[in-house]
Amino acid sequence: MTINTKRIFKVAIITIPSILFGAWLSLNFYSHDQNNNTMTDSGADEPLYWVAPMDANFRKDKPGLSPMGMELVPVYANDGAMDTEAGTVKINPSVVNNIGVRTDRVKLSSLQTQIKTVGYVNYNQDKLVHIHPRVKGWIETLNINSVGDTVEKGQAIYSLYSPELVNAQEEFVLALTRKNKRLVNAAKNRLLALNIPQSAIEELQRSRKVQQQVTFYAPQSGVVENLSVREGFYVQPGTMLFSIGDLTEVWVEAEILERQAGFVFVGDKVAMTLDFLPGKIWQGDVDYIYPTLDSQTRTMKVRLRFNNQDLALKPNMFAQVIIDGKPSAETIVIPKEALIRTGTQDRVVLAIGDGQFKSIAVDVGRSDGKQIEVLSGLTASDTIVTSAQFLLDSESSKTSDFKRMSAMDMDMDMDMDMDMDMENSVQAVAHAQVSGTINQIDLDNRIINISRGAIEKWQRPAATLDFFIASNIDLLPFKVGDEIDFTFAVENGEFMVITIHSTTDTH
Repeated sequence: MTINTKRIFKVAIITIPSILFGAWLSLNFYSHDQNNNTMTDSGADEPLYWVAPMDANFRKDKPGLSPMGMELVPVYANDGAMDTEAGTVKINPSVVNNIGVRTDRVKLSSLQTQIKTVGYVNYNQDKLVHIHPRVKGWIETLNINSVGDTVEKGQAIYSLYSPELVNAQEEFVLALTRKNKRLVNAAKNRLLALNIPQSAIEELQRSRKVQQQVTFYAPQSGVVENLSVREGFYVQPGTMLFSIGDLTEVWVEAEILERQAGFVFVGDKVAMTLDFLPGKIWQGDVDYIYPTLDSQTRTMKVRLRFNNQDLALKPNMFAQVIIDGKPSAETIVIPKEALIRTGTQDRVVLAIGDGQFKSIAVDVGRSDGKQIEVLSGLTASDTIVTSAQFLLDSESSKTSDFKRMSAMDMDMDMDMDMDMDMENSVQAVAHAQVSGTINQIDLDNRIINISRGAIEKWQRPAATLDFFIASNIDLLPFKVGDEIDFTFAVENGEFMVITIHSTTDTH
């Protein structure tokens, strides 16, 4: 019983202030200019109705209390008169401060993409040596006991008995006895081709005693990998005895997502950390970018190169990798926290000025973790909200069309029967296709008067206007009364027909 009482008490502590804050905020949204209006001419106006602070759908024609026990807020005819766009929210400056609204200017900046991924430490394949015999024979002595043994360059690693090696030595001794220089050189070259060490050949030339077992030495320092033989094993050309890997430099293979493939280049700097040694950072470079993607994971491998003189990095270790991509050209960027992601749309809250805010849709690109690139929807002169934007967005999104409105765009939403000056407001749109009828043709000035149909995408009704004709269009085949389909563009405030063909006759 005690536990439940404490839990209820905690919920009450959290919930009650939240409700009161929400009520206060809603009251300010609905009465954003009430105090100012009361002191001006609007003070004489009668309220249209009263609304609940927490529920805009609860209305009454007289003062009273809402279902939550709060006083209803009066709504006047000129409330929201300053809202020039759908979804615009206007609040008092005091409310802006109280709810912690902060804004920032959109800016042009280069963006350096950081790609965080994982990888695995591997041998440097350029320094991995595979040991194979060149003759048939038996392993008499093996100086390596297990995988992972360390060997030094020049160290004896195994001895081999092979009748072929014995015969080759006897031929060399015979050539030396006969003092035939040509035969000596041929016999010596055969011994070298069979991979007999130079030191063994020199000893044979001095002592002229054939060795039944030939000892072979490590060609480089490193650690043993893939040991597949033991003493007494019969081997032949093609048998891999073992490998020796040099760990003074290692490769790390990392995977990046398909969408990140265009941001990584050979030579990019890389920082790597491993869990076994927290706090230590290895610095390296992108050494190679593999030319294919994995069809299952849709990832691309990149190879990274790291110095490992202290031999701290071991093959197959798991690593965290950060690849620093090259800085991009200057682009529009915003703080990452200013972006609102809804799953179906990315948007920001635009600070219009005079306490007005509106949610607008944007298209975003790369991110460096702190800033994010905006491909469309904003300009470098805009101001956006970076704190408390979710609260403003929740109010604006109720009625917002999420479009970025310019002065020209707002003109298009006015009376559709305006004259040619109003028609020029569509120059923000590149071009339109429409049907119409030719009324007049002025060949000298290359102007035709057309009664065109409605333009749905601009929400423009049918109209009769003069159009200039592009220089590449021949007007002679056309006559007054022709039904036509044409495309026109807006250039410097003038309407220019760029394609046209008649639907009345075939010219």
